[in-house]
Amino acid sequence: MSGDGSFAVALRVARHAAGLTLEELAEASGVSVRALSNMERGRALGPQRRTVALIADALKLGGVRRDEFVALAKAGRTRPAYVAAAPGLCELPGSIGDFTGRAAELAWIFRLADALDESADRSNAAVISGGAGLGKTTLVVRAAHRLRDRFPGGVHFLDALGMSARPVGSDEILTRVLRALGVRDQQIPEDAAERAGRYRQLLRQKRVLVVVDDATSEAQVRPLIPGGGHSQLLVTSRRLLAGLEGVHRLHLDPMPAADASELLRRILAERADVPDDHDVQDLVDLLGGLPLAVRIVGNRLVSRPIWSAGDLVARLSVDGRRLDQLSAGDLKVAAAFDMSYEQLPDAARQLFRRAALVPGPDFSAALAAVLGGVAVPVAEDQLDDLVDLGLMEIAEGGRYRFHDLVRLYAQQRLEREDSADTVIAVRRQMVSWLLATVTAAGGWFGPDAGRSADPVFASAEDAKAWIRIEAEHWSPALGAAAVDGDHHALVRAASALQWFAEHWVHWPRWLEVFTLAFDSAVALGDAGLQAEFLNHIVWVHTLPWRKDLPTALGCAQRALGLARQAGNVRQEGWALMYIGAANRGMSDLEAALTAVRQAAVLLEQAGNVRDVSQALLARGTIAFDLGDVSEALAAYQRALALVEDPASGMTAEIAEAELPHVLGLTARALGRVGRRDEAVPMMLRAVDLFGRLQVFMGQAAWLRILGEELYDEDHAGQARASLLQAADLYESVGQHDRAERCRAGAAAIEANTNSA
Repeated sequence: MSGDGSFAVALRVARHAAGLTLEELAEASGVSVRALSNMERGRALGPQRRTVALIADALKLGGVRRDEFVALAKAGRTRPAYVAAAPGLCELPGSIGDFTGRAAELAWIFRLADALDESADRSNAAVISGGAGLGKTTLVVRAAHRLRDRFPGGVHFLDALGMSARPVGSDEILTRVLRALGVRDQQIPEDAAERAGRYRQLLRQKRVLVVVDDATSEAQVRPLIPGGGHSQLLVTSRRLLAGLEGVHRLHLDPMPAADASELLRRILAERADVPDDHDVQDLVDLLGGLPLAVRIVGNRLVSRPIWSAGDLVARLSVDGRRLDQLSAGDLKVAAAFDMSYEQLPDAARQLFRRAALVPGPDFSAALAAVLGGVAVPVAEDQLDDLVDLGLMEIAEGGRYRFHDLVRLYAQQRLEREDSADTVIAVRRQMVSWLLATVTAAGGWFGPDAGRSADPVFASAEDAKAWIRIEAEHWSPALGAAAVDGDHHALVRAASALQWFAEHWVHWPRWLEVFTLAFDSAVALGDAGLQAEFLNHIVWVHTLPWRKDLPTALGCAQRALGLARQAGNVRQEGWALMYIGAANRGMSDLEAALTAVRQAAVLLEQAGNVRDVSQALLARGTIAFDLGDVSEALAAYQRALALVEDPASGMTAEIAEAELPHVLGLTARALGRVGRRDEAVPMMLRAVDLFGRLQVFMGQAAWLRILGEELYDEDHAGQARASLLQAADLYESVGQHDRAERCRAGAAAIEANTNSA
């Protein structure tokens, strides 16, 4: 008979041994086909004694075989069965009383439940994904409790143990759900496909909510997706489970600061002394909106009433200690991250650790490839693994970033698993790549732009975008190179960047860049390079928004001496140009004109057409200040001819950067001599070009000149609009005084217009 003690199996075995079909057995025994089928499928566990005797006679069972057959039927009649409600099986955990926030996410889940009545043929499954500690389980349990009344067939919860060493298999999950749905063990099909079919059948017949928590793979949950009807499946997972078809998706992000603060206050309500708002905010700022971290901090303060919130802020403020402090009993942030980290292949773990060396808030796959020592496509695959497990986030522009606490975890792993020599070597590899790449990018704006035999960038636009986006990386790399004594790489990068600086004049760290380069030039003992970078430092000190003319003049005079010492005519000319600029700013126009005239001669000798253009502009500007507008206009027009002449020798990139500046100066001079009809279109063109280059200070300056000087009384509306637009641009780059001047001018125009 049956080895598993099942009457259903014994009946099937005996019938097959007798060579009878169900219909033949029914005819021979007088028992209906339906009743026999229910017995064989385990739906009728213990038929009555008379029925069993009729079946045994029809099967010609005798002796011991007959006794066993009858005994199994008797056992089925006395075996306790699972009741329909299956109490205690897959019971939903309790919802925490201080649940806070996640209103939009709860509403999203409730909308899915609302939509169940719209169509019985849709796939009613949803995946809620997100990294460790984001509160996926807490959210879904909260939603499930609030939805209980909507699912009279039951709400069933299963922990798939996805992050454990032995996740629960899909077959076992199905078995547990079927039991919870009231299916007896004997009725659960042995075949996996039949088991899934039985599950889907029940979900079509009932209105059930099934929650599978902590899923690890698509295969683990795919058989549980309902095949229609009015039941719902909610799955939580650290992975995205992107391979699941036709499911709704919700990805959890960290809590907003306001919600995290409210959660912490609710946890701390048990304390006699509730921390003030300032301390609560300081704690939340250190936790990055991670609900698990907020709960741990709250629990620690509740369980240690003698601690103040300020004490814990002080402990958490030390980066190296923060993760160690985020522990309360068996709740540990690092342990939650450990479970995800252990799921990664070795290569992805290595990239994860090394990415902690990146200085900026986000990074590209190309930089990750350098850190991992792999090709970019390989790095992209590894980063996808990290994103899939919530250990990395996608940032704007297809870049990648850490959550602050995950970065600290990666740093700890790096210190624990990689030798100090390895870390130093990888960091230097990153610095070397960043400096080489920024050198190539800056070269697109110099005299040899685009002439590289193997260009890193396809165009100047690509190079410009890279410099701006990666500034948070290459800028610290310059400092790292200085510390490592790699002075040649540093000065190459800074020399290349000098050509780009005028495309991004409002970036606040040019002084730091050129000071580092000057110090490296000193270390190399190169007087010509020292003069070059001192001149760039002077340029920074003469910018309108950080003007320091005495310092600029002193640096320019020092650069002049170094240039003469090195016999560097070009840097000598530029030092004189900056001496002229500083004297002009300090209202010594005669000294300024003398210096600029000397500079013009030297720069003509050096033979750089861009330098000649700059000397013409400087001479024109000083002449304009002295009231000699005719001389100024002549100098500006000559410079404009050089910039607009493709055969002048000026590169297209430099000409593009120079043109709006020269146009604006020329337009202003034309306006001063009464040629406004020519001046206004030229100035509007300059404004447009500065806008395209995103040089907002230049754009604002020319808009101001339009409003204050070039538009006459007949164009008061255009003048006012220009000044207001200039004010907005000045505000965008932090020039509040200039913005206020423009608004005052616009208000005066409006008042005059109204009074007229």
